[in-house]
Amino acid sequence: MQYYYKEENLYNLINSTIHAVEMKNELKQDESGINMTYNFITNCVGFDATRLVEAWKEIEAAIPLDQYVKALTMHELGHAMDREALQQSLDRTLEIMEIKNSHSEIELYTNEQLLAIIIEEHEMNIIFEETAWNNAKQLNQKAVLVDEVTFELIKNHSLATYRELYEEDLLIYEKVKERHLQTV
Repeated sequence: MQYYYKEENLYNLINSTIHAVEMKNELKQDESGINMTYNFITNCVGFDATRLVEAWKEIEAAIPLDQYVKALTMHELGHAMDREALQQSLDRTLEIMEIKNSHSEIELYTNEQLLAIIIEEHEMNIIFEETAWNNAKQLNQKAVLVDEVTFELIKNHSLATYRELYEEDLLIYEKVKERHLQTV
């Protein structure tokens, strides 16, 4: 890693962003394979330094690393601002996880009712992601850490991954539903 990619530098950048937007979330480094996370149970922001740099490199636009990290940090803090809604979804989230863990992938993607649950999970995730980005935008408007154009590029890139997965599964769901209607 080059100097500005070092874990300590990323930790300091994320931590300074948290303070700049006047939030008090704890920051933990992990090796989860996910660039940044928000744990609503512990109210903690986490980051995987290696994956964070890899994810930044995947963006096709020329965005400075510090701008990318600041935007993602505000996004995770946007989840923190929505903590109550995340907590309220916990029971349903656990139900969905249990259903997914108790069925094979083939069952999940060929059974209309099971596939509907996967679609529901996608829709929940998209709502939480959009809310977090809207909250992050408010934080950024107050602190002015990332220019608007760059912020929107990062937001759109991030949301696209959730929407693409949803749309792929929605197409499968529609085909399964259509096949089911033809057999009834």
